[in-house]
Amino acid sequence: MNNSHISLRLIIMNFIEFAIWGAYLTSMGSFLASAGLGPKIWLFFASQGFVSIFMPALTGIVADKWIPAQKVLSLCQLLAGAFMLGVGFYAMSNGSFAPMTTHHGTEVIRYVAAPTFQFGVFYVLYLLSIAFFMPTIALTNSVAYSALEGAGKDPVKAFPPIRVFGTIGFILMMLAVNFLTNGQGVQFQHSYEQFLVSGALSLVLAAYALTMPNCPCKPAGENSSVAEALGLNAFKLFKEKQFAIFFIFSMLLGASLQVTNGYANAFITSFRHNPAFADAWGTHNANVIISIGQVSETLCILLIPFFMKKFGIKKVMLIAMFAWVFRFGFFGLGNPGPGVWLFILSGIVYGVAFDFFNISGSLYVNENTDKGIRSSAQGLFMLMTNGLGASIGTWVAGKVVNALVFAPQAEAARNHLPPQEIAAAGNWSAAWYVFAAYALVVGILFAILFKDPQKEAAKA
Repeated sequence: MNNSHISLRLIIMNFIEFAIWGAYLTSMGSFLASAGLGPKIWLFFASQGFVSIFMPALTGIVADKWIPAQKVLSLCQLLAGAFMLGVGFYAMSNGSFAPMTTHHGTEVIRYVAAPTFQFGVFYVLYLLSIAFFMPTIALTNSVAYSALEGAGKDPVKAFPPIRVFGTIGFILMMLAVNFLTNGQGVQFQHSYEQFLVSGALSLVLAAYALTMPNCPCKPAGENSSVAEALGLNAFKLFKEKQFAIFFIFSMLLGASLQVTNGYANAFITSFRHNPAFADAWGTHNANVIISIGQVSETLCILLIPFFMKKFGIKKVMLIAMFAWVFRFGFFGLGNPGPGVWLFILSGIVYGVAFDFFNISGSLYVNENTDKGIRSSAQGLFMLMTNGLGASIGTWVAGKVVNALVFAPQAEAARNHLPPQEIAAAGNWSAAWYVFAAYALVVGILFAILFKDPQKEAAKA
């Protein structure tokens, strides 16, 4: 491959990789709620964290020892795409479009589950898809690093501008499923088409990955052990009090990562049953509002070097934790009408909440561990945040939302109340305030228990 074109090829790869995820990650909750699976939203997002605990490490071992990374990437995307298409086609063939009446008497169409819709089949297809998709995030990085090194480029300098296009792909696909509608006038963000789009893109990347430069497997002497690949070597860091505190709080804050991905779209869309907001632009464009967070995330990456140098890791992490308080609090206070500006503010602070935690935390691990366990320590950080933290967090979030929103709505439905009153029975604001309070408590405890490493070093 021509070295001058390698950056463009990697940009395309990253763009498609995250467009696959953007097609459904922020809108799946709305579909599930419409299909009568609102109480199960937590399970779908917790499953992403669960498979992230072991699947990326296992496929990494395969790519290290036996099969070049670009071929493992292709195979994983092929399987992920096939199963995701299965999710979409199963929903299409076992669901129905039913007319509903708004408070204005205007007929609208939304997707609802038919009696033949089997949760078990739908969930297993989804679980198999994400089990093979989640490892591809790390595999695309491996392919990119190898290709850049082969082209004589420094991955540390060359990769970040390439990776930004992954976020751009995510955002553009969010907007696409927001504005595209099917033959019944239903936006893709509320229907099964989002899964079909995601699956089709996976198949495209499965083919495209085979055109990437070869990523040679490591010689026998360089192979990582299973323990190393899983980050188990780094568990000895728990013997150090401050690292133990850091990793525990990483897990506690990681619990916040998927909450808005799971519930924000369903929450914003629920205002369509409120006469005051049924016709508001924000009510029908939830993914556009949510995408502000991804745009902010892209821009906030540029602020991290300054903030790390100016304030240090403890203050930067605290900024992230309190940003989560505002992220959730603004959702609780806002609405898609006159209060839509609060949703916009929630999106802006999301960039700070996400980047200042994930990237700054990764830098802290890199700067405070020995080279011999640095990769394992990074794996442990990801395990605590995107694995255990995200899984536990979405499970608990599901308990909160089910108790405050879906259970009261189910009771109202059993009493045969009209859609407007069923929707009003759920207290979304209270749920967001619970999440905000949780983030506040985590932030306060972190401020008390975690010692600033720069100050500790100065004392020594």
